[in-house]
Amino acid sequence: MKDAATAPEIEVLAAERFRLAIPELAGLLIDAVDSGASVGFLPPLNVADAKHWWETLTEDVSAKRVLILLLRVDGRALGTAQLRLAQLPNARHRAEVAKVLVHSSVRRRGYGRTLMDAVEKVARNTGRRLLVLDTLTGSDAERLYARLGWTRVAEIPEYAAVPNGRFAATTIYYKDLGPPSSPDLRSA
Repeated sequence: MKDAATAPEIEVLAAERFRLAIPELAGLLIDAVDSGASVGFLPPLNVADAKHWWETLTEDVSAKRVLILLLRVDGRALGTAQLRLAQLPNARHRAEVAKVLVHSSVRRRGYGRTLMDAVEKVARNTGRRLLVLDTLTGSDAERLYARLGWTRVAEIPEYAAVPNGRFAATTIYYKDLGPPSSPDLRSA
């Protein structure tokens, strides 16, 4: 009998592995939406729509414009995050962090922090030193980002619809990771 879960493993999904993981990623997205996360969707989110949304990222994942991190524990997909690499010539030092999702059954166990640490490592390894993200104002995610040293920039009122039919504010954060390292995805 196992006393505890094994340590989480995080993989940056290459194109084929991403395609194979879409059902699991869809499950994480549905769980996030069902538990009230403001991640672009409103409940109910069905499996077909969740899979389709992930499939729309296939070209960007293949071209390495969007890097998908997948966190697994004991083989089970329990979290994900995206690093959206800015493409314009004057912006190649920055990236947006998006869709940081941890399954509701395992929240408050450090997996969000683990994902964010991995996002920062991958960003550094791709030569990105400035990260931005937005999150629902007052959410658990906002408190996590503040604890991890992200700098709060602004709050935008009524930014996104939430399940109760109202609009909620979002807060924008950034983090400067310091001088860039040489780009190398293999060590992520």
